[in-house]
Amino acid sequence: MHPTLRANEEYGRGTSMRRSTLTLALALAGLGSSAAPAKTPAFKLDRVVLMMRHGVRPPTKAPALPASVTPERWPDWAVPPGWLTAHGTVAVTALGTADRAGFVRAGLLPASGCPAAGSVAIIADSDQRTIATAGAWAAGFAPGCSLPSMHKPQDVDDPMFSPLGNGVMLDPAAVNAAVKAAVGPGGVGALDARYVPLLRKLDTILCAGKAACGVMQAPTGLTDATATSRPKLRGALDLASTAAQVLLLEYADGKPMADVGFGRATAADVTALSEFHALEFRLLARPLPVARANLSLILPTIAAALTDPKAARITVFSAHDTQVANLGGLLGVHWHVPGYAEDDPAPGGAIVIEQVRDAAGKAFVRVKYRAQPLAALRAGGGAPFEQVLSVPGCGTLCPADRFVAILRQ
Repeated sequence: MHPTLRANEEYGRGTSMRRSTLTLALALAGLGSSAAPAKTPAFKLDRVVLMMRHGVRPPTKAPALPASVTPERWPDWAVPPGWLTAHGTVAVTALGTADRAGFVRAGLLPASGCPAAGSVAIIADSDQRTIATAGAWAAGFAPGCSLPSMHKPQDVDDPMFSPLGNGVMLDPAAVNAAVKAAVGPGGVGALDARYVPLLRKLDTILCAGKAACGVMQAPTGLTDATATSRPKLRGALDLASTAAQVLLLEYADGKPMADVGFGRATAADVTALSEFHALEFRLLARPLPVARANLSLILPTIAAALTDPKAARITVFSAHDTQVANLGGLLGVHWHVPGYAEDDPAPGGAIVIEQVRDAAGKAFVRVKYRAQPLAALRAGGGAPFEQVLSVPGCGTLCPADRFVAILRQ
């Protein structure tokens, strides 16, 4: 938020209009003669890191949910489970085009031609959707330039994105304590009670009045973390997160409304129900001990991208909602994109870390979240929404050395 000057509407109460006008005129004259308005410091964009979720995909398994949750047949998708869709490809390509335009306006890139060799690094996880997202973003960012992305062969596990069990261990006591603190008093049972109205709305969509159906059949439980496995929800809230995300992906992919929630979900329902997906990440991915462990093999690359003179000027991670939520939790930042619940990682959405320098060359970092609003994503792309985020202890403009210290703690 930029500071604003606000007139004091109560100034001069009890005096005549003439007296108030004279007083205000004198005040303005004094400001003009003795104190020029402060100038906003000029900053030059120096480096950028994007932690981006892949674009729109089908559910990662078919059927998306057990038959006990809904007897309905889910709509077909044109690609295998978990793959980037054609619609998602178009939307991610549009994001690459918009990102390039922003960097050109900021003076980080020339307006035309391919980026200089080594100036852009794209790092993708090894799933088809993340590899394809990296390619779609690069095609929009630098058409005809064939920017490569670094990734392991498709479906070969990459420890950078899946560190647990690949050399990184959790501290179960610290993780479980942090997750239970995020759950709050009363445990998951209290959460079930709090979300009854929204759970009922979801079951109405899934079941259409049929008995022995819906996510509310099983109360929510919480499986504790181990040294090599993250904590997990089970039961109502776990199923609700999955169901809500499927409905959002159906809507985001541009499917006819007759196929979104079996024709029983509205756009407003999709937005409201995305709270379940955001809740899962708030409980299981954002708590600091989880976030830091799951990002432990990525954070050194982010720090190097900001500090190493030989690093690429633009570093892009084509990752998952989990890594976006992890980074949001580690930095303590929050966002709210139109069409989604607060902090829900949008398909194609990214946490953007910008390093800027002032006229004296001092480096600062600002953090943003950018994503296409859900309605724009459904329409195939459009201009992304962008929100400047406040990092606790730093605000919206953090000295670069302090920011890097947060990453390395």
